[in-house]
Amino acid sequence: MNERAALTLLGDELAHAGDDAAVVGGQVLTTDMLHETTDFPEGTTRYTAGWRAVGASLSDVAAMGAEATAAVAVYAAPAFDDDDLLAFVAGAQDVCERVGARYVGGDLDHHAEFTVATTALGRVPDGSGATDSGTDDASPLPDVGPVRRSGARPGDVVCVTGSLGRSAAALERFDRGEDDRANDLFRFDPRVATGLAVAPHASAMMDSSDGLARSLHQLADASDCGFAIESDRVPIHDELAAVAATEPADDVLEAAITFGEDFELVFTVSRDDLPDVRTAAPVDVTVVGDVVDADVTMDDRSLADEGYDHGG
Repeated sequence: MNERAALTLLGDELAHAGDDAAVVGGQVLTTDMLHETTDFPEGTTRYTAGWRAVGASLSDVAAMGAEATAAVAVYAAPAFDDDDLLAFVAGAQDVCERVGARYVGGDLDHHAEFTVATTALGRVPDGSGATDSGTDDASPLPDVGPVRRSGARPGDVVCVTGSLGRSAAALERFDRGEDDRANDLFRFDPRVATGLAVAPHASAMMDSSDGLARSLHQLADASDCGFAIESDRVPIHDELAAVAATEPADDVLEAAITFGEDFELVFTVSRDDLPDVRTAAPVDVTVVGDVVDADVTMDDRSLADEGYDHGG
C-alpha cells in the first residue's frame, strides 16, 4: 500500500482528516516524520535537518492560514553526538524564529537510522488584537478561520507562491558534492506570513510538499472541481533552471511540478481579490491557471497525478 492508498483508507475512518493540519478549537496541529534514507541526502548537515524537519510542519500551519506558535521534535539516531544534537536544535530554533514561533523541546530516542518526527502548533486568527507573526505589521489578525482544501470554486484562479524546483535543484547539488549550496537550498522559509496574508481571500489552500501536480489533484478531489493550468505560467526556480540547463525544457518543467518538497503555497482565489492578495503577500504570487468544473489539465492535456510519495 502506498502513501495515497493509506491516506484514503484512514480518511474513511477519520472524519476530520484531509487538510494540512487538524483544527482543534482555535488552534491547528500537525505532525511529520522524516528519515535519513528518504529525506536527508548524504551531505545534509544536522543544522539543515533541524531546520527542514521543523519547517515542514510549520509549512502545514502556513497552509491553514494560521499563525505559527510552537514546535517540538523527536530526534532519533543510532548514537547521540554532541555537535550533531546541538546543531539540530539550533536549526529547529532558527526556523521557528524565522516565522515568529518557538521551538519548545521534544524527545530523544535510539533508532537504526537518523529519524525525526516533528509537531507544530498554530493559532487561527480570531480578531482578538494579537499581531501578525512573521511581519513588521502590528495590526490585529483578521477573523478568517482556517483555510481548507475544499472551497475552490469554478471561476477562481489558482496561484502559487515563490517558485518551484528548489528542492530538486538541491538534490542535484548534493549529487554533485556541492554540499554547501545544497544545504542552503534545503533550508526553505515556511510561508507563514504569506499564509496569514492570503487567508482572508483564499477559497482553498495547501502547501506544495507533494509537488504542484499532485497538489492540484488533491485540491480538485477536496473541492469537487478541476483545474486548467498553463505550463508557461509555472514559476521555475532559478537554481533548477541552472542545474538542468542542458536538459530538455519539458524535463525541467516536470521536475518543477512533480518533485515536490518545495513547501510553497498553492491556493485559489477569486479574480476580483487577486490585486489585494498580491499587495498583501510578502512574496511573489503567480497565477498558473483557472479553477474549472472538472478534470486537471495542463495546456489542454490531462495532467497526471504524480508527485512526491512520502512512503517511498
